[in-house]
Amino acid sequence: MSMLRQGASYGIVGALQLGVDWACFVLLSALGLPAVPANVAGRIIGAMLGFWLNGKATFSSALADGLRWRHLARFLCSWAAMTVLSTIAIALADHAKGLQFAWIIKPLADAVLALCGFVISKYWIYR
Repeated sequence: MSMLRQGASYGIVGALQLGVDWACFVLLSALGLPAVPANVAGRIIGAMLGFWLNGKATFSSALADGLRWRHLARFLCSWAAMTVLSTIAIALADHAKGLQFAWIIKPLADAVLALCGFVISKYWIYR
């Protein structure tokens, strides 16, 4: 699959993943869960969806033998680092201007991280 098609597929999967992640974050934090654990919970739910969809659709041509444990292990390493960065951004936004500001910042921060995530996914996770 060409880089352009993979990028488009990754963008579609990422938008779906981000929507699920953000909705969980907003719902959980609106129900009273602090912003940091709500962000981590949302990212976990979104990550499960994103790992599977990207493995089955976006990067399937690179996976001759399908998704394996090594792909999951690489994904989890990358996800953990991205979650730390996302959570720092959310915590800073929440502390500086409150929860509603964190709701706005989250999709922006995660979209920036997704650009890095594409390169990591293409050249390391799904190899």
